[in-house]
Amino acid sequence: MPDITWEAPFCAEGNNCFRIGTDLQGNAYIAVAGQEDHYLTDTREALQTLIRDIKSGKADHLL
Repeated sequence: MPDITWEAPFCAEGNNCFRIGTDLQGNAYIAVAGQEDHYLTDTREALQTLIRDIKSGKADHLL
C-alpha cells in the first residue's frame, strides 16, 4: 500500500463520509471513511478536474 496522507473525512448526512488523500508521487486517492484500504486513485490533476466538474453542476443528475 502506498504511503497516503489522508485529509479529515468529508461527511454529509449520517455515515456518508469520504476521505481524500495524496502521496509523494503526485497521486490522489478517494475512499470511504473507515475503508481506506479500498481506494480509488488517479493523478491530482484528475481529482482537481473531478471536483471542479462536480462544483460546476456536471454531476447534478446523480442527485
